[in-house]
Amino acid sequence: MYPQHREREQPIFSARAHVFQIDPNTKRNWIPASKHAVTVSFFYDGNRNVYRIISVGGTKAIINCTITPSMTFTRTSQKFGQWADSRANTVYGLGFATEQQLHQFSERFKEVKEAARLAREKSQDKMELVNTALSIAAPQDLGDELQSPPVMCVNGPEDKMFRSQSADITLSSEKERIKKMLSEGSICEMNLEAELFTLQDSNSKLVSALHEANNNVQQWKKQLAAYQEETERLRDQVADLEAHGGHGPSDMLKDELTRSLEELEALLKAKDEEIHILQNKKSEYHEMEQEREEAIHRLQEMEMRNLELERRVQNAEQNLAASLEERDRTESEVQRAIEILDIKLFDLNDLRQSLVKLIDK
Repeated sequence: MYPQHREREQPIFSARAHVFQIDPNTKRNWIPASKHAVTVSFFYDGNRNVYRIISVGGTKAIINCTITPSMTFTRTSQKFGQWADSRANTVYGLGFATEQQLHQFSERFKEVKEAARLAREKSQDKMELVNTALSIAAPQDLGDELQSPPVMCVNGPEDKMFRSQSADITLSSEKERIKKMLSEGSICEMNLEAELFTLQDSNSKLVSALHEANNNVQQWKKQLAAYQEETERLRDQVADLEAHGGHGPSDMLKDELTRSLEELEALLKAKDEEIHILQNKKSEYHEMEQEREEAIHRLQEMEMRNLELERRVQNAEQNLAASLEERDRTESEVQRAIEILDIKLFDLNDLRQSLVKLIDK
């Protein structure tokens, strides 16, 4: 049902553990983040090339942590481990059922951290190339037009070239604007993904609850039918006893049957109330389904926006490459002009000296 999301982010490893967070006031005590053991999973985002740890409990995301090369998972006991998340300004703790589960999670954490380090190095290399190109060229409009070539000034045999300050200011503001748009898009996307994980977990729980409720309703319907048959049979017996007008033991039997009948009616009433409660839960499930669809729609819009930003960055890189070629071409032409001017100046100097000698004679 979520093809785009599944293609973009894939689970790597999952384990069940009790989740804790450090007390922000004391920085010593642990605060339980989940009432029971929950699933803690490693995820890999292929488009953004990042690794994350995500855990959902109830209707909220307990852990939504992006793994960085500086993180370290520390085993503090045989079944407990912890790591610090500087972005969330907290420390997470996990309590596992066995020592083997803790060992598996620790080893996988090391592997994912190393993969995150390699991914960051590749990303930094790419960004260094882009930043180098951005620092050289000065396009005024990244989408439509290129900045005019830098102003050149020739003074005698030496050349003096400088860039326009307005072009530098325009380039810096454009770079900051693109970085801001990309960061805002990433933050919104992370929030929507956390909300989507929460809705998916709630949806699975509601679906299982509905299946169980439907099974219980079927059983209760059978029980109700059996109780109704029993009630009718008892009523017939009471009517027969009343028609014969018996006394003594028959009166005792009548009282017992009446009590049984009242108990069955009370049981029927309780079952009807349970069915009504289940019907209300079903309506809540439909509302949750609608909220989930809205979250998916917002997530898809955010992904389209990120793709548009990536396309603009690629266009900017292409424009920068063209600007660099134009700049190199201009510099070579200017160098040739300077050489020609040097020759002309030398010839003029010789001519002047010749004229001076001729005048002196």
